[in-house]
Parts: sequence; C-alpha cells; structure tokens
Amino acid sequence: MSLLTHILAVLFGMGSWVSINGLWVELPLIVPHIPEGWFLPSYLSVLIQMANVGPIFVTLMHRFHPGKLNETAVIYIIIGLGTVASFLLGFFWKETLVVSGFHRSGALLVLTFFLATVDCTSSVTFLPFMMQLKPEYLTTYYIGEGVSGLLPALVALVQGVGVVHCINSTHISNQTSNTSSFELQAQYQPANFSVEVFFFFLSAMMLVCLVAFILLNYHPAVAREPTNGRYTNGVKAKNNKWPEQNLMLDSYKTPKRRSRFGTGAYSVVEVVYIFVILAWVNGLSNVVLPSVQSYSCMPYGNNVYHLSATMAAVSNPLACFIAMFLPKRSLVLMGSLTIVGSGVGAYIMWMAALSPCPLLVHGPWGGVIMVLAWVVFVLTLSYVKVMVGVILRDEGHSALVWCGAVVQLGSLLGAVTMFPLVSIFSFFSSGDPCNTKCP
Repeated sequence: MSLLTHILAVLFGMGSWVSINGLWVELPLIVPHIPEGWFLPSYLSVLIQMANVGPIFVTLMHRFHPGKLNETAVIYIIIGLGTVASFLLGFFWKETLVVSGFHRSGALLVLTFFLATVDCTSSVTFLPFMMQLKPEYLTTYYIGEGVSGLLPALVALVQGVGVVHCINSTHISNQTSNTSSFELQAQYQPANFSVEVFFFFLSAMMLVCLVAFILLNYHPAVAREPTNGRYTNGVKAKNNKWPEQNLMLDSYKTPKRRSRFGTGAYSVVEVVYIFVILAWVNGLSNVVLPSVQSYSCMPYGNNVYHLSATMAAVSNPLACFIAMFLPKRSLVLMGSLTIVGSGVGAYIMWMAALSPCPLLVHGPWGGVIMVLAWVVFVLTLSYVKVMVGVILRDEGHSALVWCGAVVQLGSLLGAVTMFPLVSIFSFFSSGDPCNTKCP
C-alpha cells in the first residue's frame, strides 16, 4: 500500500463534510450578528435537507441511466463549488436583504444551501469513486471523513468559540429602598480570530481536497485497483489457471448467488438488515444526538460541553483507524455494536430531556459519565459505518451509490423527527450556565 495514496485518501475524505461541520461549530460567533438569531440552526436543518436534491439526482441517474453520469466531473464541480461558496461566505455572511419587510441573511442562507448541496452530494459520489482504489484505502477515506468534523472543531477551540465566564453583576431589586443583590451573569469571551478568517480556512480545506482528488486521478504513484483479479468479501480472487481449468473449476467453486444485489453474497434479508442499520446509525450520529448535545452537556458545565464535543470529534477518526487494522464483516458484531451505541445514545437523550437538571448534576461524576458516553457513542457507531462501507464496497460500485443514498435518507428521517421536537414544541430546555439552580 502506498503511503501517498493513504494521505491523499484522507485529504479527499476530509472535504466531504468539512464546510457544514465548520458552519455548525461557528454558530456561537455568527448568531449575534444576523437577524435570524438562534433560529438559524433550524433554518440550516431545513436547508441541509433541501440540499438532498443533489444525491437524489445522482442516485436516479445511476438507477435509470447507468454509466451516463460522469462521476469524476461531478466531483470536480461540487468541490469547486464548495471552495468558492466558502470563500464568498468570508466576505458576505453579514449581508442582509429585506424580504416582506423583514431583514434576512440572504447571502448566508443561499451560500449555505450550496455548501449543503456539495456535502450531501459527496455521500453518493466520493464513496463510489473509491472503487477505483484498493479496498484498504476505503477505511483511510473514512478517517478523512471523520477528520472533516474534528479539524473545524479543533480550529474553533483555538478560536475560542463559546467560551463563557461567569461575572458578578449588580441587580437592583427594590427602587424605593435602593436594595440590590448580586447575581452571576454569563459573558461570552471575544474570539481569538474573526469569523471571516474561519471561512477562509474552510475554503482552503476544500482547495486541499480538490488538489488531493486531482492527484488521486493523475499522480503515477497512486496505487490503483489492479485490473486482474477481483475482491469478494475482502479477499482478492487470484486467477492463475489455464482457461480449460477455469471452465472445469467454475462449475464447482462458483458460489450460488443468494440475491440480485451486488455479487449476491448476501441474502435479501441481510441486505435489508445492513441498510436499515446504516440508516439508523447515520440518523442517530449525524442529526438526532448532535441536535441535543448542548442540552445533554451544558448542565454539567462549559468545560464538559467542550470536552465532550472535542472527544466525540476525535472518536470518529479513531474508530476508522481501528477499523484499518481490525476490519470486520460480521453482521452479528454489527448488530451488537449498534445496540450498544443506541443504548448509550438513549442515555444521552434521557439526560438532554432532563436538562437543565439531569442526573448527578452536582457532582463530578455526572460530567465524566457524559463525556465517556459521547466517546462510546461515536466510537461504536463510527466503527459500524466503516463495517457497512467495507461490506458494500465488496458488492460493487452501485452498492456504494446506494450506501450514500441511505446515509442521506437516515439523516433526513432524523432531521424530520428532531426538528419539531427541538424547534417547534421546545421539548428540550437549556438553563443559564451561571444561574441555574437544581434541587
């Protein structure tokens, strides 16, 4: 395996979701300067789901006009669009226009839609492109996809996003007697560098992804999939026999197809099982739990929130790194890890529902358990994602297209479920980080 190809696969995968992930972590600095305020996350959720028009188009083209869509050209277009949109956000994210008498962040919302289209479409184009490389590089690609969430989080941490200090402030309780009391007030600290610089950083990351993609296509040292031999369930089939011997052996050694999906290695029930787990895992890890992360962590303190967010971002590429050395295809293990991750996710959701007064809120163990819960949740479900990707990679190019489509479907269902709970019915409530009193 080529070290250069591994590095390029990581950089290529890093461009898959770096723009939207970066936009989410930058929200605390963006929100105070735009008319939408904290309604912006709700608008972003809707825009991201509208952007699924991209993967729907690609999937339908593969289904009804196979071979007609130039996948490489589509990848060039979406990476270029992501680079330009991120760069323009650095100049125009504050610009507003009047719509029906109300000021709206037109440039921010439109450019965000383009970024969301880029990232959503990458799910059904980047993965199938990896069919051109050896199977080992697919796991490396998933490491890069995990880095697309880790890197913006680390940069935002250096930037100082969301750092809160509690300061004493005088509150006059009675005007006539001039009595006053002291209470703590949350004060957000200024960032170490501006939002504009952060958007230029995201644009640079997309440019790096573009360069990596060009090198994966044209650099002579990149290790391509060999033309002789094929991979079935992760094992390369060697062909050293004479044609006559092959004809005799085929009738004895060719396994019977269990379904029409891919190579036929899995039955219809197993294929449905794999795709249901894929949709469930991505719905939980991409939308459902991230939408309540602040509610589950902030009651334990600002440090617990930042530590859990950072460690969760680290856990994603770590799980992919582990999968590089321990690649498993066991459907039983896949289901077991999904149950474990879902159980931990249920605990996180329970604590978020109890916010601002979850269990063990007064002691140190509550925060420790919450950080560990986020690490285990992301670690297990990220490993499951890689398992599914490795299995479907063996089933062929079309299987990876459907893999990306189901990933987006799971995220869509998660968003449809969580949007009304969080934004409309206000099922979750957050307390004041400095003044919340719990029994």
